[in-house]
Amino acid sequence: MITKPKGCYDVIDKEALKLNKINRYINYYCDFYNYDFIRTPLFESRELFHRTVGESTDIVTKETYDFKDRNDRELTLRPEGTAGVVRSFIENKMYGSNLPRKLYYNGTMYRYERPGNGRNREFTQFGVEILGSNDVAVDVEVISFAYRLFEELGFQDLNVKINNLGSKEDREHYKKALKEYLQPHLNNLCDDCKVRFETNPLRILDCKVDQDSSVLKNVPNILEYQSEESKERFKKVLEYLRFLDVDYEVDAKLVRGLDYYDYTVFEIISSEEVLGNASTIAAGGRYNDLVEKLGGPSIPCMGFACGLERIMLAMDKIENIEKRPLDCYILYVNEEEKMKAITLAQDLRCSGISVDYDVTGRSLKSQFKEADRNHAQLLILLNSEDLQHGWITVKDNLTKEEIKIEENEIIDYIVSNG
Repeated sequence: MITKPKGCYDVIDKEALKLNKINRYINYYCDFYNYDFIRTPLFESRELFHRTVGESTDIVTKETYDFKDRNDRELTLRPEGTAGVVRSFIENKMYGSNLPRKLYYNGTMYRYERPGNGRNREFTQFGVEILGSNDVAVDVEVISFAYRLFEELGFQDLNVKINNLGSKEDREHYKKALKEYLQPHLNNLCDDCKVRFETNPLRILDCKVDQDSSVLKNVPNILEYQSEESKERFKKVLEYLRFLDVDYEVDAKLVRGLDYYDYTVFEIISSEEVLGNASTIAAGGRYNDLVEKLGGPSIPCMGFACGLERIMLAMDKIENIEKRPLDCYILYVNEEEKMKAITLAQDLRCSGISVDYDVTGRSLKSQFKEADRNHAQLLILLNSEDLQHGWITVKDNLTKEEIKIEENEIIDYIVSNG
C-alpha cells in the first residue's frame, strides 16, 4: 500500500472542520482590515530564499527542499511566504502607486525538519504583509491584528514578546560588542553557534541548544546599543500597544530565525498546555531592506506569519468543533420521488439552503438515521400521492411536528423557519 510521505498528513474529518473554521476567520479578518489576497508559486528560484531568508539560517542550510528541473534550473519548494510576496511585489511593480499594499497569503510550505507537536514537513502558513510604510502604526496594526485574531479563535492568556533590533548601523554596533563578549566562551557553545559566530552572531541568541546556558543569559543587551532615534521609535510602538490593550513583554534576546528582520520583531505566545509551555503560535517583524536587496526600490515593510497546524492542535482544548447542521434532508422511496429529490435539492441549494439526500439505495429507516447523523433540522418527506397533488410534507426533526406545504411554497417556508 502506498502511504503519505513522512512529515505530511491528510486533512480529513474533524481536522478539516477546524481548518475550515480557521480559514473563515482569516478571510473575515483580512477583509475587515482591508488586506488583499495574494498567491505565489509553490516553488521559486533557489536564489530567492538564499538571498532573503539567509545563507546561514537553519531553514536554508538544513531544511529547504531543493531540486533541479528538466532544464537544470535550481528551484526550491517555498519554506515561508514573505520572500515570494516581496518577489511578486517587485516583479509586478506594485510599488508604483497606491502604497502601502496590504496583502495576505494562506498556503502550503515545505521544510525538511523533524516532525513534532504541530510541526510537519508540509504545513500551511498564513501571513500578512504591509509593504510601503515605515510608520509605527503599521507595526502596531500587524501585531494587534494577529493578537485579536487568536482571541477571536478562542485563545486565552496570550502574550506578545517584542524586541527592537534597531537600524543596520545599530545592529553592526551590537554585533561587534556581542562577538567581543562571546569570543572567550566559544568552546562552551554548540557547533552551530560556532558557525553563527562568523556568519551572523545575532542568531546565537535564537539558539535552542544553548538558550539556558549562563553564557547566553549574560549577553549584552541589544537595546543599549541603539541610537536615540531607534529607541524613540520602539518606545512609541510600545505606547501604541498599551493603548490597544495588547499584553506585551520586552525580550531583549528575541531576534527571530530569519536574517531579513530589522527594528520591531515579535512573537505571540500561547499558554495552551497542548502546545507545550509558553509556545509561539505566530511571529514576525519589520524588514525595511528586503525589497531593495532583491532589486526593487527602497520600500519599508512589516508582516507576520503563523502555522495553521499548531492552531488546529490547540483548538481541541479551546472548543468542541462540530460539523454545521444541515438545514434539511430529503427522504424518498421510489424512482419518481428520487427524481423530485434531485430537482428539489438543486432548487434549495440555489436558494442558500443546505440540503442532502441518499444516493446509496438506503431503506427509509436508514435514511432517517443518516438525517440524524447530519443533524438535519428539517426533514422533507416525499411520497408519490402527495406529489401528484402538489404537496410536500415537512417535519421538524426536533419537535417532530409535521406540516404539508404546497410545492411552490417550500423554499419560502424553509427560509422563514430556518
